[in-house]
Amino acid sequence: MASSRPRILIVTPEITYLPSGMGNYAQRMSAKAGGLADVSASLVSSLFELGADVHVALPNYRRMFQGDVFSLHEKQLRTYYEVLPDAHIHLAEDRIFYYREQVYSGYQDESMKIAMVFQREVINHIVPSARPDLIHCNDWMTGLIPGMARRRGIKSLFTVHNIHTQRAWLPQIEDHGIDAAEFWTNLYYDGMPFNYEHARQSTPVDLLTSGIFAAHFINTVSPRFLWEIVEGWHHMVPESVRQELRQKYWAGCARGILNAPDVSYDPETDDCLAMPYHFVDVTAGKRANKLALQRELQLHENPNAPLLFWPSRLDPMQKGPQLFSDILYRLVSDYWHEEMQVAIIANGPHQKYFHQIVSHFGLHDRVAVVDFDERLSRLGYAGSDFMIMPSLFEPCGLPQMTAPIYGSLPIVHATGGLYDTVQHLDVKAGTGNGFRFDHYNPDSLRWAIDQAMQFYRESAEVKEAHLRRIMRESKKRFNHEEVAEQYIAIYEEMLTRPLVDPELGDGPLSAPPAI
Repeated sequence: MASSRPRILIVTPEITYLPSGMGNYAQRMSAKAGGLADVSASLVSSLFELGADVHVALPNYRRMFQGDVFSLHEKQLRTYYEVLPDAHIHLAEDRIFYYREQVYSGYQDESMKIAMVFQREVINHIVPSARPDLIHCNDWMTGLIPGMARRRGIKSLFTVHNIHTQRAWLPQIEDHGIDAAEFWTNLYYDGMPFNYEHARQSTPVDLLTSGIFAAHFINTVSPRFLWEIVEGWHHMVPESVRQELRQKYWAGCARGILNAPDVSYDPETDDCLAMPYHFVDVTAGKRANKLALQRELQLHENPNAPLLFWPSRLDPMQKGPQLFSDILYRLVSDYWHEEMQVAIIANGPHQKYFHQIVSHFGLHDRVAVVDFDERLSRLGYAGSDFMIMPSLFEPCGLPQMTAPIYGSLPIVHATGGLYDTVQHLDVKAGTGNGFRFDHYNPDSLRWAIDQAMQFYRESAEVKEAHLRRIMRESKKRFNHEEVAEQYIAIYEEMLTRPLVDPELGDGPLSAPPAI
C-alpha cells in the first residue's frame, strides 16, 4: 500500500532481532556474526517505534531463524515464510542461505557467492517490491547495490564497518544473475575502463570501494577512524578506499557514527555473572565476581588483587597483543607484592606466546590464558578492574565501551573508536573513564597501566565514587538508541535536501518528506 512517508530499506546480511510488530516470527530472525547485527536490529527497531516506513532485507537463514528445518512439515514452512502484501521483512530466497549455521563462510569463493546471490535477490526482487526512497547498505557484501540505486534514482547510504574488500569481474557478477550492464558506470574498477566491453575483460570491480563511490552518503563506525583514513594514517587501508572516502569527506557527505554494545551487556541483568550488580553496589558486585573469575581460572583467590582483563582476539596485525606480551613478565614482577593478576580470555595466533611466558616463569596462579568463551568473557568484564586494548587501529571497537558499563576501566591506544570513547581519567576533576596512551609501543602501554595502578591505590571511597559515575555515564552514552538517532539524522538530511555528486554526473534527486 502506498505511503506518504519515505520508505527506508535497510540491507544487512545479519541481525539479532526485529520488532514484533513487523510480523510473525520477527523475534526469531536472529543471525549474528558481529556488531553489524546489533546495529541493524536497533536501527530497525528505533525507526519502527518512531512510526517510520522501515523495511529490512536479509537472507532467509531458515536453519538459524527456525532451528532444525527438517523437523518442519511443508505446511508449516509455507506458513512461516509466507510473504504478505504489506510485509516489512523481505527475505532473499536461495538454497545457499537455507541450511547455513553461521552468517559468513571461512572460504573466500563461498563468501563471494553468498554476497552475489544476496545482492541479486535485493536488486532483482526486493527493491522492485519494496520501492524504497532510501536504501541503507553495509560493507562489501552489499557494495553493488548503491550503483544500482543511483541508476534508478534512489538515494543510498553506505556504512563502512570494516576496511576489508573483495573484487569480482563483471562476467562473474552477471553469471550470478545481476544485470551489471544497467549500472556498470556507477561501479569502481581497479583500472579505468574505456567502455563496457573493456570493463568486462580487463579490470575487476572493487566491491567496497564501489559502495563508497556510488552512495550519496557514507559513514564509518567511528568519527576518529574516518579522520585517520582521510589524513593518510594506516598503510593497510586500500588506496582506492582512502581516495573515495576523502572525496565523500571533502564533499560533506561522510560522517562517523559509533556502534554500541549489545543490550544484554548489563551487569544488572547479565545471567553469566556470579552476582548481578548496579552502580550503587559496584564494590560488592565486583568483589563477588572477581572471586568467581579467580576460581574458574585457577588464579589465587584474593578480592583485593588488581586484575587486568584481555577480551579481544589475539591478532598481532591489529589488536597489539605483542605489546602486552613484551611487558607481561616485568609487569607482574613489579606488582608482585600487590598480587597483580591477568586474565586473557581470547583466541588468536599470539596466544601461544602468552602460554610460553606463563609456563617459563611459573605464573599459573597470576596469569590465566584460556580460549574465548562468552560466559567467561562476561564474567571477565564484571570481575576485572581494568580492560586492556592496545590496538594499532580500530574502526570502532566494542570492549572499550562494554568494560566501563561493568565498572572495568579500559586501558587503550589512542586510535579510531578507542580515541572516541575513552578519555583519560582525572581523579581530581572527576572526568574520564579509562587510561589512554598515544604512542604504539610497549613502554607507552606500561605507562598507561602504571597510571591505572595509581588509581587502584586510591581509597575505597574515591574508587567507588568514580566507578559509580563511570558506570552511569557509560550506560547513558553507549547504547543503541543514541546510535539510531544519529542514523535517523542522516536519513532526514538525505531525504529533505537534493544531493548532487558531480563526480558521477547526475543531477539532484527529488526530496521526499522527512521521517
